[in-house]
Amino acid sequence: MITKSEERIIKDVQNGKYRDYYLIYNRKSTDEPNNQKNSITHQKLENGRFALTEKLPVAQLTLKGFCKNGIISEKHSAFKEDNDITFSTDGQVQFSIERPKFLRLAQLLSPHLFKGIICLCWDRISRNKADEVIIRKLMKLGIKFKFVYATYDDSSSGALHMDIDGMFAAHHSRVTSEKVTMAKKNLRAEGVCTFKAPIGYLNHGDMRNKPFDPVRAPIVKKLFEMYATGIWSLADLARWANEQGLTTVPVRRRRTVDEMLADDGDDAVLIAPVSRPITSNYLHKILTNRFYTARIPDNFGDWIPSVSQQALVEDELFDRVQKELYRKKVSTHYTEKLDHPYRGFVRCGNSGRVFTPYPKKGIMYYGARCPVGCPHKTTSFNMDFLEKEIGKLISKLKFTEEELVEIDARTKTDLAVFEHKRLDTLDINDRRKRKLREDLTYLRTNKLTLLKTGAYLPEAFLEEESKLNSELLTIQNEEQVSDVSMHEVVKDLVTLSELLKDAELYYSLAETEEKEQIARVIFSELSLSENTLKYQCRNGFKALESRFTHSGDPTGSRTPIPALRRPCPNH
Repeated sequence: MITKSEERIIKDVQNGKYRDYYLIYNRKSTDEPNNQKNSITHQKLENGRFALTEKLPVAQLTLKGFCKNGIISEKHSAFKEDNDITFSTDGQVQFSIERPKFLRLAQLLSPHLFKGIICLCWDRISRNKADEVIIRKLMKLGIKFKFVYATYDDSSSGALHMDIDGMFAAHHSRVTSEKVTMAKKNLRAEGVCTFKAPIGYLNHGDMRNKPFDPVRAPIVKKLFEMYATGIWSLADLARWANEQGLTTVPVRRRRTVDEMLADDGDDAVLIAPVSRPITSNYLHKILTNRFYTARIPDNFGDWIPSVSQQALVEDELFDRVQKELYRKKVSTHYTEKLDHPYRGFVRCGNSGRVFTPYPKKGIMYYGARCPVGCPHKTTSFNMDFLEKEIGKLISKLKFTEEELVEIDARTKTDLAVFEHKRLDTLDINDRRKRKLREDLTYLRTNKLTLLKTGAYLPEAFLEEESKLNSELLTIQNEEQVSDVSMHEVVKDLVTLSELLKDAELYYSLAETEEKEQIARVIFSELSLSENTLKYQCRNGFKALESRFTHSGDPTGSRTPIPALRRPCPNH
């Protein structure tokens, strides 16, 4: 909530009252907890002394969550940056700034509401390329950046000096990150616990020594022993643990945005750690954690012996608990599914997961639990959205007036060519049929002669006769197919399109059940990708679907009318 005094200060800033004043920026990196040289207190003293020596006027204004007496203090790693980036059609590039106070500072400096910034050194204000781009843009706008530990003149050598400092700042962050990561990998390979030990052990800041918690460890071991008997459920055991006074290890809650923006010097925000009761889920995590058998996960996820702690639970007891957990593991299967519309009809276009219907506040929604990494951002939608999109698909399946005119013209043009080819094929088939009939007549007339002279064995004679009959029947079937005119085929498709027009009107006026029936008659499956509903038509509607370049995408460009396949005269 902005107070009236803060509103007055903001108005003064916007009116240009502080155009000739500087702000002081201090940053304490969360990656450097033990570096006292870069502490907020040290930076305040050095920056304040520099401002007095160089006679740089500092704006005496205080804004909650931003600065105090013109001094900005921020606790954030400048090495970490968001990888998301957006390119607009007008040539603008957008990306996120992870430091909230630095972002607000840049917004105030850009319109020249302040003369410049006083900072300890380059790596206090930037350690990544994204922030460096912003700083250099502000410098080109004429914003003054004064550094206590460095001076950059307006020459090419000064620019080179600045480039080198920026390069070394980024390099230092990368080296620090690599060293920390490699050190943790080496320690884990040795069996050293590099993470916080679970309930039942104490965390004193020594990775090589995780002693038992004298209060919680005996109760945790008792939990394993009781559950291994098979007579305790997780809920009953969690209730018993709470009765014994067992609570989770005290932890501090996450800081709010106001607490993160608080100008509180080097002291941490005083948030009291809180212990919580034991729940069934928390108890399940305890009973399945192999850490209690004096093991830790290595760099590949395999459990190896640990040198940091002693076993609280023997392997034999731990295995009995796992068998008991597996025995009591019951999956839930619905014997009768609720009769919700469009169930199992729509899937995610990327992961293939089904959107399951669920009612909420009188509205039917559809949600899918896509796996991690699925690019599809829409996790749920309501039934109104689905029915509107289905209506659009039905309307786009039918032929437009322009398509009907083109179909009519193409049919008249191609019909003569098609009929000429069909007649030529019939003449060829007539000659083939005459030859087959002559061969059959010869076989039947001279049957006894052919058998007596040994020209044909009885089995070979029957086989030859059967072969000739089969060829003759095939030709007759081909003639029947060739008699089907292209005009009749196109006429059927146009009739189907006209029926879809009626279905579209009926769909717009129908109730939900009737709309679902229409949709399931036309479409075999629907899929949603980036708020675009795609489809697969059932066999009877494939001809209408195939005229689109991209199957299932009625918004795509259309292919010419020959996509409506004509029957081949030879088949």
